[in-house]
Amino acid sequence: MKIFVTGAAGFVGSAVVRELIHHGHQVLGLARSDANAAAITAAGAEVLRGSLEDLASLERGAAASDGVIHTAFIHDFSNYSGSVAVDRRAIEALGNALAGSGRPLVVTSGTRVAPAGGVATEDMAADPDFSRQSEATALPFAAREVRVSVVRLPPTVHGDGDHGFVPELIRIAREKRVAGFVGDGGNRWPAVHRLDAAQAFRLALEKAPAGTRVHAVAEVGVPTRDIAAVIGRRLDVPVEPRPVEHFGWLGPFFSLDLPTASEKTRELLGWRPVQADLLTDLDHPRYFAR
Repeated sequence: MKIFVTGAAGFVGSAVVRELIHHGHQVLGLARSDANAAAITAAGAEVLRGSLEDLASLERGAAASDGVIHTAFIHDFSNYSGSVAVDRRAIEALGNALAGSGRPLVVTSGTRVAPAGGVATEDMAADPDFSRQSEATALPFAAREVRVSVVRLPPTVHGDGDHGFVPELIRIAREKRVAGFVGDGGNRWPAVHRLDAAQAFRLALEKAPAGTRVHAVAEVGVPTRDIAAVIGRRLDVPVEPRPVEHFGWLGPFFSLDLPTASEKTRELLGWRPVQADLLTDLDHPRYFAR
């Protein structure tokens, strides 16, 4: 199949592109810059110039393809509501282009769906107060003959090129000379390696029935104090509890307890994560290179 991938040059999207090509698919990747276009071409994919704000480019990509994987998102925390609005309009454009075709549309969401302390499962609907509205926007397209599915990613997707929450924790620990955690550090973060996540996206595209929620989660939950312990040992700084405010904008996220199961995903799709777990991957010099 020829698959249109948004975010094709991104941390997760670039892994999805390589996963698809490795398994015999052709890829059309959305590129908003010359650098992104070069990276997509180097991966062996075709390039479509455009952006999430350019809805016509999204419609062209979807119309020219046998399916769509939407991984792109504008991670602008200074205008997060604006990023969510752009994402919603992009999904609507992709869904409208696929309506009536039965072709697959896979969109990206997060695993923050369970009540505090509960284990999130695939059966749980997204929290209506959760700021990223991709699920609420995408899933109704199942009624319009789009084989839509949602891949929920945990807060920590790790691997080469990681520029997310864990590198920010390392930066804070290096700057403040302490590797911190909130409370007793027993709150849990689910995790997945980017290559395992890419496999989940491909399997959702190939197999997931319309309306499916997929949990690309390899580890149900890693205690945050264990994450801090690896950072502290690597930086040779103390590992101690710190208030939420110590972590700046990351504090409210780092204090959450988000255990997430993926048994139903594994059974339905035959998904088997095989890459290094978070603590093993984190205990690698590349995470601590300046």
